[in-house]
Amino acid sequence: MQALFIGQTYIDVVFITDHMPTGDEKHVATDYAVSFGGNAVTAAFCCAKLGIVPDLIATAANDWLGRMFQDMCAKYAISLHGRKVNQSSLSFIMPKDGKRAIVRCRDDEHIHPFPMLNLGGCRALHVDGHQPDAAIHYAKVCREAGILTSLDGGGLRTNTHELLEYIDVAIVAERLCEQMDLTPEKMLDYLKGRGCKIGGVTMGEKGLLWYDETGTVQVMPAMPIPRERVIDTNGAGDVFHGAYVYSYLAHPGKSWREHFDFARAASTFKIQRLGNEAGLPTLVDIAKVRHEFEVRV
Repeated sequence: MQALFIGQTYIDVVFITDHMPTGDEKHVATDYAVSFGGNAVTAAFCCAKLGIVPDLIATAANDWLGRMFQDMCAKYAISLHGRKVNQSSLSFIMPKDGKRAIVRCRDDEHIHPFPMLNLGGCRALHVDGHQPDAAIHYAKVCREAGILTSLDGGGLRTNTHELLEYIDVAIVAERLCEQMDLTPEKMLDYLKGRGCKIGGVTMGEKGLLWYDETGTVQVMPAMPIPRERVIDTNGAGDVFHGAYVYSYLAHPGKSWREHFDFARAASTFKIQRLGNEAGLPTLVDIAKVRHEFEVRV
């Protein structure tokens, strides 16, 4: 095991349409994609696609969607440690004009306790706050063992405040700032106060506001991609997380600014493609994006 990711499994159904029917009306979508979904789950697939295959603790149901997800993991050689639920979770996502509307159907009533894994060789943990008991347990164990701990703070969860005490790298979304009634700048102060060595707020087209090991706050602007090329922003943050975890594992001597620059290019690739799987970049894809936009680190 090189890395462990923990999250909630979704099957994402993403569709493009210029009209949403109501009542007994019908309408045909312009395009669609079906893929794996979920914050840490998508990040795990991104890390695997880039060349370092993690282990994954994720919800798993014994239904046809659950078996489809197992096939997806097998395709990427991801070791899935399933935590049983009764039904698979679904997300219906409609991207439009750089935004995305989402309807989720979620079963997070875990039938069994989370699995206890041997972390020998593990160098990074990435969690998204789902499976709160598992996230806290492994964050504590990894912190004690000197293993990097990373959090995708996409939204406020029951364990967010406690979990942050054991997180080294906390990159959160603007949505969390809104839920906690904090400006992005105040959010950085909050993350520092919880002891996070690296903290940041992803702000979409406004880029990343973050601080490094010295506490210095800086802005990494988004790549200047033309708006007409933005197809699907869903999953861009998840790809960002998976890419910086990969970069940390592959190049531990590089700075976090370099890791985030790599991840920025990865998420720029993602938003130009429909669906999470189509949006997973290779190393060659990331190199092409960085060359095209020639943005200095």
